[in-house]
Amino acid sequence: MALDKYGIAKRIAQELRDGMYVNLGIGIPTLVSNFVPEGMTVIFQSENGILGMGPYPVEEEVDADLINAGKETVTLIKGAALFDSAESFGMIRAGKIDLTVLGAMEVSEHGDIANWKIPGKMVKGMGGAMDLVAGAKNIIVAMMHTNPKGESKLLPQCSLPLTGLGCVKKVVTELAVLAIKDGCFHLLERAPGVGVEEIVQKTAGKLIVPEFVPEMQIN
Repeated sequence: MALDKYGIAKRIAQELRDGMYVNLGIGIPTLVSNFVPEGMTVIFQSENGILGMGPYPVEEEVDADLINAGKETVTLIKGAALFDSAESFGMIRAGKIDLTVLGAMEVSEHGDIANWKIPGKMVKGMGGAMDLVAGAKNIIVAMMHTNPKGESKLLPQCSLPLTGLGCVKKVVTELAVLAIKDGCFHLLERAPGVGVEEIVQKTAGKLIVPEFVPEMQIN
């Protein structure tokens, strides 16, 4: 059975390590903060000027003045800091972010990412994505395997305007976990109950499939 957006976020949370500084993009990536493994300290950064975001607030904790870069209300952990966006982007551009989790419209087999614009459609702008893909030490993409038309979003080459070149290290979709290296997608894990054949059929880019593909372990 394919994962829902929470399952994708849970699987990405397994990539977190104690002491990491992490930036979460808009959409599925923001859910990752709700699934930090117990006993682990991860510092979430937001480009609008927060260091130390906590999970989404319950109703009685909502503060309309406390939002992330996607304008969603958030909580703060003990010791969190607030500052202007210029300082926040300084952190990103200086390579202080260990991991960035982004959504995407397309990812290529070379690790290119397109996640900010569809030609002909109105967009608010790129936000911090271009800085994040250039400055973070590791980029993981959280997205659906196919678009609403059923077409693969894992491609030989991106057709949409690019956000960054050769920067994505790993992709987690509702079907699979894939690494990107040497100009290929490498199938690492499959979602519970999902067959390798379905993943192959829905991946347009070059895909390396090992003899044994384990199921994701989602608690």
